[in-house]
Amino acid sequence: MQVTLLGTGDTTGTPTAGCSCDTCEYAREHDVERTRYSVHVHNERTGESLLVDASPDFRYQFLERDVDLPDAAVITHIHFDHLDGLGNAYRLLSSLPVYAADETDPNTSESVADTVERRFDYLDAITAHPQTPLEPFETCGFEVTLLPVDHPPLVCYGLVVEDPETGAKLSLSGDTSFGIPESSRERLRGADLLLADGIVPAHMSEHHPYGGKHEDDSGVPRTFGTKHMTIEGAKSLGEELNAADTRVVHVSHYVPADEAFEDPLAVDGERYEL
Repeated sequence: MQVTLLGTGDTTGTPTAGCSCDTCEYAREHDVERTRYSVHVHNERTGESLLVDASPDFRYQFLERDVDLPDAAVITHIHFDHLDGLGNAYRLLSSLPVYAADETDPNTSESVADTVERRFDYLDAITAHPQTPLEPFETCGFEVTLLPVDHPPLVCYGLVVEDPETGAKLSLSGDTSFGIPESSRERLRGADLLLADGIVPAHMSEHHPYGGKHEDDSGVPRTFGTKHMTIEGAKSLGEELNAADTRVVHVSHYVPADEAFEDPLAVDGERYEL
């Protein structure tokens, strides 16, 4: 299993357009970036590739990285920075099965799979394949499981991608607070690589109108506001789940420049062989 981090940023990316903050300036000067979130998972055994979330930066990401176009995709939730890249299937892909949860969101009255089908009904290449959370399904030679997480007000999912032949395991937290249900935590546990959402350092929680929550024993917030983990929360999750390696993703440009590119915060283009 070859995992390529196509996009490791949040909804505006780093550098952010029109921003001259120290972090964005550092990124420009050192030619590093975090485009909107997306992960490419290649199966060397079958030659197939799975795309986890379709970034609006799809075209740029696939031009920039030496990876194959996807044979299938999984969409974790309907925020534009994870969904809108599916429009790139137009005149580019002849077929793209898109797997997404079948659970109806009370806030939208439709599931993620329903939204994919409705939003992209004009693209013949895209077919929505509804999947029940916590029940494994097969695609691209992998066993994949969608896992409910905590990203209010919308339903959102992390996932596990496993190779049944080699035993390689990739876990992705999805966009989430630290309040991930125990049933999902148990499935995420023991990964060779965990990609964990960590949007800002815990000390920045004082700037959020809702502050921070899910404090650790030292009082450090592991959730920033209500929707995302802090960087400390992402690291803590990796330790709790006994991940062999944890990379922090969905990182914002609000992270101070002297912290923004420290290990284990990921940047675009990182590649892992599991």
